[in-house]
Amino acid sequence: MAGGTVSGVRIAGIASAVPNSWRTTADDAVTFGEAESAKISQKTGVRRRCVAADGLLASDLCFAAAARLMQDLNWTRESIRTLIFVTQTPDYVLPATSCVLHHRLGLSQECAAFDVNLGCSGYVYGLWVTSRLVMGGGRALLLVGDTINRIVSPEDRSVATLFGDAGSATALEADPGTSTTMHFQLGTDGSGHKHLMVPAGGLRRPHSEENSRRTPREGGNSRSDEDLFMNGAEVFSFSMNKVPGLITSVLDEAEWALETVDAFVLHQPSRFMLEHLARRAKLPRSRFVIALEDYGNTSSASIPLAMTTSLADRLANSELRLVLTGFGVGFSWASVALNCGPLLMPPVIVVDGVDGDLASDSTLKVQV
Repeated sequence: MAGGTVSGVRIAGIASAVPNSWRTTADDAVTFGEAESAKISQKTGVRRRCVAADGLLASDLCFAAAARLMQDLNWTRESIRTLIFVTQTPDYVLPATSCVLHHRLGLSQECAAFDVNLGCSGYVYGLWVTSRLVMGGGRALLLVGDTINRIVSPEDRSVATLFGDAGSATALEADPGTSTTMHFQLGTDGSGHKHLMVPAGGLRRPHSEENSRRTPREGGNSRSDEDLFMNGAEVFSFSMNKVPGLITSVLDEAEWALETVDAFVLHQPSRFMLEHLARRAKLPRSRFVIALEDYGNTSSASIPLAMTTSLADRLANSELRLVLTGFGVGFSWASVALNCGPLLMPPVIVVDGVDGDLASDSTLKVQV
């Protein structure tokens, strides 16, 4: 597998942002019935999930998180040399949304900015890319988030009751004095791409009236070819086959015993899948983070959001030995073993909406 080690780089802070709009099991009951809604919630572990209102995008959520992090860290705009935006829901086909965020954040023209199109594994992939770039010196912002509900059919129970929207910002900087080493393991099986995808609406199958028409599908669901499709059985099988070995591999790379890890933070697909993974990988439940009850599966943002909600106090005050693992769409997977903290961990930022022209200098209405 790809990967390797990164030294001399520390995470200075992590912030997460969610929209101030929620859907609950009661809302789902209107579409799917009360009994079915309760059954789905019990299996997925999702009680409610954050859903971005019209006009609010992943870039807006990441902007709110980044602005708060820069302010609290007292980082000057000129000191940031790299900005990476990981998302599957960009603002435009082109330009890269990272360029738009670069402008909104007022960063220097000496700052490199680019997008990475990844979902469930995207946060760890982003850490890998960003930390390797920062090894040479300077500071970087890793912005990771998705508004997956933009591409979900509300009449498809396999996805409509599961996904939430969120954004995050992670601040990294070169620190030659740190003893921290990040150990990465990453891989891909592109043959699985068809099991979690939006089949149409891109350049291979462009938007059309036919492609955007919602029609009856398997299990009584309804969606269009421009909506998200998930083959849950195949995604589950892939996860069970790949993730336990991935965690073992990254622990071997770091030369860590399983019982010495303070917390395992995996991508948060559903409680059902996480509990099966924990059992198969023999991970101690007391150190295994499940944090999707109030947010849903937030795709690429699920790992930093889980850290913000479940580990904030500990990470703000001490150093923790962590294993972060992402897996899913692609199929792709990535895991990192690292020592992390103390670092800045603001409370979750709640974004009410956006005022102004999204194409230029819009203003976010934010709560903390």
